[in-house]
Amino acid sequence: MSVQTYRWELLDWETIERQVFKLQKRIYQASQRGDVKAVHSLQKLLMNSWSAKCLAVRRVTQDNQGKKTAGVDGVKSLRPQQRMALVGYLKLIPKARPVRRVWIPKPGTQEKRGLGIPVMYDRALQALVKLALEPEWEAKFEPNSYGFRPGRSCHDAVEAIFHCISQKEKYVLDADIAKCFDRINHQALLEKLATFPTIRQIIKSWLKAGMMENETLFPTKEGTPQGGVISPLLANIALHGLETCIKASFPASKTIKGETTDNWKPTVIRYADDFLILHRDRAVIEQCKELTNTWLKGMGLELKPSKTRITHTLYECEGNIGFDFLAYQIRQYLVGKTHTGKGNQYSPPLGFKTIIKPSEEAVQRHLLKIKEEIQKHRSHTQEQLIGSLNRIIRGWCNYHRRSSASQTFAKVTHLVWLKLWRWAKRRHSNKSAKWRHQKYWPPGETNWEFRTTDGKSLMKHSEFSVIRHIKVQGNRSPYDGDWSYWATRMGRHPDLPLKKAKLLKMQHGKCAFCGLYFKDGDLLEVDHIVPKSQGGKDTYKNMQLLHRHCHDQKPLKEKSVEARGTHDKSQIIEEPDEVNVSRPVLKTSRGGNESA
Repeated sequence: MSVQTYRWELLDWETIERQVFKLQKRIYQASQRGDVKAVHSLQKLLMNSWSAKCLAVRRVTQDNQGKKTAGVDGVKSLRPQQRMALVGYLKLIPKARPVRRVWIPKPGTQEKRGLGIPVMYDRALQALVKLALEPEWEAKFEPNSYGFRPGRSCHDAVEAIFHCISQKEKYVLDADIAKCFDRINHQALLEKLATFPTIRQIIKSWLKAGMMENETLFPTKEGTPQGGVISPLLANIALHGLETCIKASFPASKTIKGETTDNWKPTVIRYADDFLILHRDRAVIEQCKELTNTWLKGMGLELKPSKTRITHTLYECEGNIGFDFLAYQIRQYLVGKTHTGKGNQYSPPLGFKTIIKPSEEAVQRHLLKIKEEIQKHRSHTQEQLIGSLNRIIRGWCNYHRRSSASQTFAKVTHLVWLKLWRWAKRRHSNKSAKWRHQKYWPPGETNWEFRTTDGKSLMKHSEFSVIRHIKVQGNRSPYDGDWSYWATRMGRHPDLPLKKAKLLKMQHGKCAFCGLYFKDGDLLEVDHIVPKSQGGKDTYKNMQLLHRHCHDQKPLKEKSVEARGTHDKSQIIEEPDEVNVSRPVLKTSRGGNESA
């Protein structure tokens, strides 16, 4: 009996992804109709499939940005042959190795956040289990849960807030859970999962694996380590049910002084462990705070007093007006009747206007980052400084342009100009102001554009126009299979650069290499059809949008097709009857060899 071994570089990812998605869609549909037996059967089928194992390995060793971060075994950056070997010995065995503790700074604070980095084998196994669990829970999650879910973003949560308060001022419970990831009760989480023993034992082994710091092993009696592939999903599962519990505690309508008020139920909007509860009555908000504390105790969690407060969107409450959420400032302002519509007997003027803009804290963090970047480039060229700053400015503006950010962008543009002027003055302290201005802001269409003589210019915050974000519909999920809807949303994604958005529209949401629709979370790269080294031009006609793994695979398949004359034969390599499938020896970051 001959064994067929596939080369990683030549795998047919189109077929692999189609096979995995078909099973995921069936799991999603079975979970929607409450067929637990079918869900578990399909999950077992998915996790034992070769295609799912290949996809899981690719996501942690090729697609993931943390692929060069090693666990306690020092293994990182697997070569194609090692990825293929990892697929071969990936088994559903509940035996996990400890995670490596890494500390990273929290933005805007002196505190540090502890990450737990699993070994590469456990990362791949977590990705495999996540492929099976995520469709089941996407069919169950509450509609106003937005954090760490496919197809949902911060902007969807902010837009949901706008819809909630745009016609009515409300009290707000701005809440934060204290050390959510570190304090989740293991037993309560496993009971809520309600899955079959294989997955339960594997997840339990990850939760109990322990944490290694400076060659000292610390036991983990609670919490799920941040840094694991499956940790965000487990945190969402732990917090699932909070919105339902709070809404179930209040009637749909209430009669006050003989007048019946509809929509009396409070609104709960959650992004990971940060959430808001909104209602027009402060007494309801106070009651919601008590209900939340009681509910969280069942998961071993509690609210963080220093970051939990009650405020109001329009009037002063406890010294505050409005609130900050996901780096946005959200509040309402009193205005005249001409600014809120003419009004009539059915819809009188509101008397206020809801404004969402970048928060002061977010602006200060951004300016500090620009300042630090300018200081790093004291002795560098203007072109290097421009390239570095453009990446920072583009990312920040793309995130915040979905709000009323025009005035903020204009203000930040001026402050950045002042910082650059000081940079130029420090470099040429013995030159006149006119000389410095002509050198770094040469005459052109405008005399205030920081650019080089060859035309490379710095982006201005004020050049970014404001774009309205369209919120994701209700309980929609990428696992419902409506690719036209999700491909359209991909083109409007806030973090998608203009060039990629145009190519996405030209290609109707599909990868030009494999033909599959792009999904939320896919890494997209621009490829030149005719390479620039061979005379290709940097125009849209000569560019195409590909998955990152397709971009890596494209030159290899092209060479293989040219050498072998066919696509299919290049996939399979015949080997002898006996094949060594033992664990390969992988190079570690310390220079030694170690078994994965």
